[in-house]
Amino acid sequence: MKIKRKLDIAVISDVHLGTFGCHAKELYSYLNSISPKKLILNGDIIDIWQFNKRYFPKSHMQVIKKIMDMAADGVEVIYITGNHDEMLRRFCDSSIGNFSIVNKYTTELDGKNAWFFHGDIFDVSIQNAKWLAKLGGYGYDGLILINRFVNWCLTRMGQEKYSISKRIKNGVKGAVKYISDFENVASDLAIEQGYDYVVCGHIHQPKMLIKENKLGKTMYLNSGDWVENFTALEYQFKRWKIYNFNYDKLSPFFVDEDLKDMDMQDLIAAITIVDKKSKKKKQK
Repeated sequence: MKIKRKLDIAVISDVHLGTFGCHAKELYSYLNSISPKKLILNGDIIDIWQFNKRYFPKSHMQVIKKIMDMAADGVEVIYITGNHDEMLRRFCDSSIGNFSIVNKYTTELDGKNAWFFHGDIFDVSIQNAKWLAKLGGYGYDGLILINRFVNWCLTRMGQEKYSISKRIKNGVKGAVKYISDFENVASDLAIEQGYDYVVCGHIHQPKMLIKENKLGKTMYLNSGDWVENFTALEYQFKRWKIYNFNYDKLSPFFVDEDLKDMDMQDLIAAITIVDKKSKKKKQK
């Protein structure tokens, strides 16, 4: 019998299937640990820019199959296109069963309006110099390979793993400014259009914070990535949470503030779900 965490919404982005940097095994483990009503794939799931038929491991195929299986089992799967999978934009607004492809997605969550999109529209380098952005993508993938070797050496020596690319991003003033500008632009647009939540990907920086200006406020959320951070966004109990695979593993979604409004049966039902297939096998 498998026990899974029950969620209203799970959001993942920037998986980059088909590249050396993708940590498909960790993502597959995460997807196996949850039972969401809705799974939102917020761009750059398959890296078509760097796709190479000579490199697409079994673990990457398992992730795709798992997502398709979730859709077949009744989970609403919404694939929002990003820049690395922009080829799918020609299929925008098409759907097969519970699986749909869109460029952006809006919905109401417990009386609040939410706006989901990847975020590459704010990236000038992609809009005006796509070839340069693609070249940067290959460079990033190479850096990830080097980082893996460095981390292998560190692990052998009993040291903690180290993210070279994250260190560069956090240390370079221009990169920090770009991330801040990205968050501000997305939040300002969301406030202007009356959205309570704006949910992005693209910059590989998991984040959840309240942004305000003279017109109002919104909650800015970013699901991070499965290249360095191994993070997702989860919505349950009328609240958002950043899930981090390295720290949370398979821990239940737990919010102290909501417990007082729930009885024990509701709590158990909200946190866990019994695997239906296992249950059917036992009945047979």
